[in-house]
Amino acid sequence: MHTRYLSILAFGAVMLSGCTEQAHKNETTTDTPSVSEVSTIQASGQQEKHIGLDEYKSKSLPLVTNIYTADPSAHVFDGKLYIYPSHDYEAGIPQNDNGDHFAMRDYHILSMDEVGAEVAEHGVALSVDDVPWAGRQMWAPDAASKDGQYYLYFPLKDKQDIFRIGVAISDSPVGPFKPQPEPMAGSFSMDPAVFEDDDQQHYLFFGGIWGGQLQHWTKGEYSSQDDYPADDAPALMPKAVKLAADMVSMDGEPQDIMILDESGQPIKQGDLDRRFFEAAWVHKYQDNYYLSYSTGDTHKIVYAMSENLMGPYIYKGVVLDPVVGWTNHHSIAQFQGKWYLFYHDSTLSKGQTHLRSVKMAELKYNQDGTIVPYQAYY
Repeated sequence: MHTRYLSILAFGAVMLSGCTEQAHKNETTTDTPSVSEVSTIQASGQQEKHIGLDEYKSKSLPLVTNIYTADPSAHVFDGKLYIYPSHDYEAGIPQNDNGDHFAMRDYHILSMDEVGAEVAEHGVALSVDDVPWAGRQMWAPDAASKDGQYYLYFPLKDKQDIFRIGVAISDSPVGPFKPQPEPMAGSFSMDPAVFEDDDQQHYLFFGGIWGGQLQHWTKGEYSSQDDYPADDAPALMPKAVKLAADMVSMDGEPQDIMILDESGQPIKQGDLDRRFFEAAWVHKYQDNYYLSYSTGDTHKIVYAMSENLMGPYIYKGVVLDPVVGWTNHHSIAQFQGKWYLFYHDSTLSKGQTHLRSVKMAELKYNQDGTIVPYQAYY
């Protein structure tokens, strides 16, 4: 299934055109949003003023509209771009702080040969019904490649309603993926993100608070009680661990990845505009590692930089301001010589926070290596 779109690189925007396929059951039946008026000409100087691609003044439109997609993890394998999103649908579950209304049950992978080409949606790559230990909620996944095989890392609650991280394997980057019979030993919480360093060693970053359950693991084992630091104490930090050679197990114990402020002190739990909430993502640009993440209830994607993969990282600023919808989740990848930000919002569903759509835009850097913040709307 495909939806054709046109990339407007001058403004970091992606526009959809062509037709939208028949929607899946319980999903969007919305036609591709119309590009009613992308620009107007000022009568005085004939200067273009771009006012957006939809009623929200979006700079980009969804990559696909036949299903709802969110939490995009982008990778380039063999010169082709693949996006591993979660798959939203209407489950009819009331909203709450634990995110029960995000009741995803499978994964659909997107791909494209080049920016401006067709976006392929490859159908179900893995379903909750395929996983022997599954309970519920297939949240944001990621993927990696090694020696001709592809590994899908996914968070899923087990039958005790505790998030674990599973691994599924395929000979194809788009699946179908076959899950391991048990979750990764020692795994907990959610939002796995796999980074391959220059020496081809892979590392797993993960974690998230509130519904992501990281606050239940502060004593080294699961507790049913929330355990948050005081507002003036160091915040809960994302976790990271080296992956073993088999790609399905950990080589060592997960450790905290420290995020520090400009004075070298850990970001505090009460610093809601900068503290880690979820959605850790790591990429490398020039000689620096970038740890970007969501601030959750302040709805931003922010980032920190380090000369060392395992940190500590120094907070630098905002990547993406709040989008339409409650959540903000992203990835960053280089493709065909340019860097891109992949994100989601709820414009297609008219603001329904649990029905999101993946978008992309070009990402730029300043001369000192800091990121130019991206504005998703005019």
